[in-house]
Amino acid sequence: MLGSDGPEEVDPTVALDLEELILGAPRRFTPYQAARTAEVPMELATRFWRAMGFPDIGQSRALNDGDVIALRRLAGLVESGLINEAMAIQVARSTGQTTARLAGWQMDTFLENLTQAAEPGLTRAEVAYPLVELLLPELEQFLVYVWRRQLAAVTGRVVQAAEDTEITSGRLAVGFADLVGFTRLSRRLEEEELGSLVETFESTCADLIAGQGGRLIKTLGDEILYVSEDPVTAAEIALSLVETLTEEESIPALRVGMAFGTVTSRMGDVFGTTVNLASRLTSIAQKDAVLIDGEFAAALEQAGAAAQGAADGSGTAQAHLAEALAAHAGAPLGALTSSGGAAGTPRFQLQAMWRRPVRGLGLVEPWLLTRRPRPLPG
Repeated sequence: MLGSDGPEEVDPTVALDLEELILGAPRRFTPYQAARTAEVPMELATRFWRAMGFPDIGQSRALNDGDVIALRRLAGLVESGLINEAMAIQVARSTGQTTARLAGWQMDTFLENLTQAAEPGLTRAEVAYPLVELLLPELEQFLVYVWRRQLAAVTGRVVQAAEDTEITSGRLAVGFADLVGFTRLSRRLEEEELGSLVETFESTCADLIAGQGGRLIKTLGDEILYVSEDPVTAAEIALSLVETLTEEESIPALRVGMAFGTVTSRMGDVFGTTVNLASRLTSIAQKDAVLIDGEFAAALEQAGAAAQGAADGSGTAQAHLAEALAAHAGAPLGALTSSGGAAGTPRFQLQAMWRRPVRGLGLVEPWLLTRRPRPLPG
């Protein structure tokens, strides 16, 4: 808070009081003392601490009873044989990375916005303590609730996998979506306007993806990554994203790239050639367009959700999709029809684009995905 004589000095004990309020215990131990009390080797304790995203603190008395208990529990999981040391480090790292972002967002939202309405004469530090005191138990309970809900959803997917390899290397539809011209736009906008744009983009995408049964993997400011076990669901999400964000005048045009194939899942993220292909397809898509790869097109057509439109003149569109369909279904060429053999009118239309080289992936033939025009009544 600025006064007439410059920045107001804040009592350094305020930060310590807030830390003690949030952690529920005062500082008592140096790292060595905490490791010894938890009966954990100092080297392992240091690795856990760093994996959670915290810097080395030397021999300062910066740790408390809660740190000792957490260290003992994590080490106890290793000692019991439930997980190995490498897995314990992964648990610490994934939890630390996820909660660091969450804590940062909550700090920005609550302490930045709510303390602006402080009564005259009160500093932000003086408002922060009672605010945190009121919010802390509610946020903690909600965090545990959401975590349990997410854990139940993930566990359900894991136990339904036919083989162990499907848990980490299954076939998924992967979608990338990014805002066209975002870098240029960000140079013109004020920081507050840019933050509002990103918040609108991320929240709109997250709601659409979750509501239609997809999984949001991560957001990168002007880009999102999502997956779905069902290509039809992923396709519907992609077109819904384009259609919805087109109505948002403050948001630039969107482009989407999708691929279907084997994906490696690790620590809540996804990797592999399928992910790379989806990203590359996004980079060559036109604004407000959705590009998919041949495997994705084959999966949609086999499901009866898509039919071919006019080719781009290459003369090979039918043959390429027939090959992809046969490979996807394990059926001989000619055994599948362009409608996938399903009754009813397909909801999507496919149009083969020109084959083109894509960096790191060789020659790729994208397919333009659109909604199939509805027949006029009567």
